Amino acid sequence: MPGRYFRWMDDAEVPGRWHLRSPVNLQGQEENPWSFTAGTRIDAPGPLRVPVSRAGRALDFSLTGLAVPIVHVRVATLLTELAPEDVQVIPVEIPGHPEQYSILVATKLIECIDDAASREVERWTAEDGRPEKVGQYRDVDGLRIDPSKVGEAKLFRTGGWSVALIVSEDLKLALEALGVTGMRFTEV
Repeated sequence: MPGRYFRWMDDAEVPGRWHLRSPVNLQGQEENPWSFTAGTRIDAPGPLRVPVSRAGRALDFSLTGLAVPIVHVRVATLLTELAPEDVQVIPVEIPGHPEQYSILVATKLIECIDDAASREVERWTAEDGRPEKVGQYRDVDGLRIDPSKVGEAKLFRTGGWSVALIVSEDLKLALEALGVTGMRFTEV
């Protein structure tokens, strides 16, 4: 029987929280943020920094403005222990914060969005003027997945709309037990 799954999101309601920018190399040039959210293992770039766009309380889990997950080393350690085939962690420096953080890369992309069960699915059309995107997901509101298509994955991105980062119920419970700050979950 398929398990339960949850979209893992940034809790924007944490009072006084920090906000992070997209990763940059040591010369200050932005790395392609979409490479970190494509749902596939990547060639680790050289040393990276994640600038703070608004100072505040450091969190264990944060999404940059373009949805790149940044996690504290204790979160990275937990995930590599519980879902080693599903994650890649890339160490980053966060100026002004000596603790270790990493970019979290979900290494699996699974075609599992349930269009009929999702509240609203919007696809690109010819009228949008983006012919290369016609038929692809433009937005998914009230995301629901078909758990029977997930297989053994514990952490993954949804095929066709890789902005969604999904975790299994056991990973959700482990993250909550660890007391990870900055996260919220919505069942999918």
